Amino acid sequence: MPVLPGAEPFLHEGGTTAVLISHGFTGSPVSIRAWAEHLAAHGHTVSVPLLPGHGTTWQELNRSTWQQWYAALDRELRRLAEQADHVFVAGLSMGGALALRLAEEHGRELKGIVLVNPAVKLEDVRLRALPVLKRLVPALRGVGNDILLAGQDEGAYDRVPLRALHSQVRGWAETVAELGRVDQPLLLFRSRVDHVVPASSSALVLARVSSGDVTEIVLENSYHVATMDNDAPLIFERTVAFLDRISVAAP
Repeated sequence: MPVLPGAEPFLHEGGTTAVLISHGFTGSPVSIRAWAEHLAAHGHTVSVPLLPGHGTTWQELNRSTWQQWYAALDRELRRLAEQADHVFVAGLSMGGALALRLAEEHGRELKGIVLVNPAVKLEDVRLRALPVLKRLVPALRGVGNDILLAGQDEGAYDRVPLRALHSQVRGWAETVAELGRVDQPLLLFRSRVDHVVPASSSALVLARVSSGDVTEIVLENSYHVATMDNDAPLIFERTVAFLDRISVAAP
């Protein structure tokens, strides 16, 4: 199926520090391309895969699963680990949950994690009805473009496919149950105002991980898609500093 313009995967072969970045649910590499390009400009190897079912149609996403999204990232992570001395994972929204799952499974193969408004839970009572609702209604209204900065478009679907959403929610449960296994250095950005993911999602991550090196940065001038918002330069700069600090300290 043809990929939407701008939703193509991003890959830059740079130095021996590699960063695997995941976009969010119903989104595509559009939402994190500038972040990836900034890291690449600082000499790092950067990979942003297009997750299965994304960047095409919401109907296609409804035929994909959390396991497929994770598997695509896992394959790319293993490839990067073969060529890089230091490998990091990063993610926006659901991409943050997938990054955490990679950290749980790969342990000290990963040197660090960077999360932007990670989604591991929602506070929406309708989620309880998903097992039934997904059989009755294919999709609900979309949640894309939660961006304070005018003129931005993350290219997300205008519908939220419910079978895929239910798969995501089940993936969150697996991830949250294993958060104690995450002990890598962690840099977490959270928007003060986020209309998609509640602050309790980041709080849950911070409360459950075992990482001894944790930094939380609250973004005062951005909404959910902060990598395309007013605070994007701060995210980019602090990510570079984090990568450099951890890479130098790592054996």
